[in-house]
Amino acid sequence: MMEFILSHVEKGVMTLTLNRPERLNSFNDEMHAQLAECLKQVERDDTIRCLLLTGAGRGFCAGQDLNDRNVDPTGPAPDLGMSVERFYNPLVRRLAKLPKPVICAVNGVAAGAGATLALGGDIVIAARSAKFVMAFSKLGLIPDCGGTWLLPRVAGRARAMGLALLGNQLSAEQAHEWGMIWQVVDDETLADTAQQLARHLA
Repeated sequence: MMEFILSHVEKGVMTLTLNRPERLNSFNDEMHAQLAECLKQVERDDTIRCLLLTGAGRGFCAGQDLNDRNVDPTGPAPDLGMSVERFYNPLVRRLAKLPKPVICAVNGVAAGAGATLALGGDIVIAARSAKFVMAFSKLGLIPDCGGTWLLPRVAGRARAMGLALLGNQLSAEQAHEWGMIWQVVDDETLADTAQQLARHLA
């Protein structure tokens, strides 16, 4: 079985790395299942005092892998709402309820559900090359993965509406200027900076 989530525990920190770099770490069903198992460990293990979430390769997470469903061209369209209810909503609730700090180290593109997942961290650190893209409107969708609740709280109503309706890229620098993330660092220092912060919190 492919390891779509890489897990490492050291000094009270569990680092989870989304590991489908060839697909910009977009989610498929198995990746959701593996992440859910890792989060169970975080919840139950008192020696884990901080969670650090990042992505492998050149992206943090590109949201849902829309090519994962093996859709029958003669059949009905895939039910994306089912994916939200079955996978994304439970994931968002679980992370929000986690009684331990969650750090998101955004190492590249964070798009769609990947963007709202990243911005939902308790502390968000981004590489200078990182981009946040609320790509939902380009698919005829509203922001899922908690996006409609989260965006106005981290960006304000006007900016949230613009991000949600236009789907424009938002640079890490702009997200920091708007107060949506904690820190922007050089790409080569992101991993070390995030680990140091996680160990401090742990």
